Amino acid sequence: MKDWITGLETAVLIMVCLRIFSGLAELTVAGLIFRFNSVEKALVLNAALAVIGPTVLILSVAIGVYALADSLSFTKIALIFGGVLLILIGVKS
Repeated sequence: MKDWITGLETAVLIMVCLRIFSGLAELTVAGLIFRFNSVEKALVLNAALAVIGPTVLILSVAIGVYALADSLSFTKIALIFGGVLLILIGVKS
């Protein structure tokens, strides 16, 4: 059991933990929305998720790029962050 954990890179493990946190937050909010059964509270809870999602995306990409920084050129790093910025602009309502 410990062998596969020690084989994981630190950056990958952190990215996995961020995604697990994000998924658990989504499931928790879904349960709360179901429990409260109120459109007003559902909107408030969804607004909180609107902060968590992009934050996890940005952190995951930043950790991945940091881990690869020595093997990526500055142009490629700029393109990756530019792509993330375009995604965030594109989904902004």
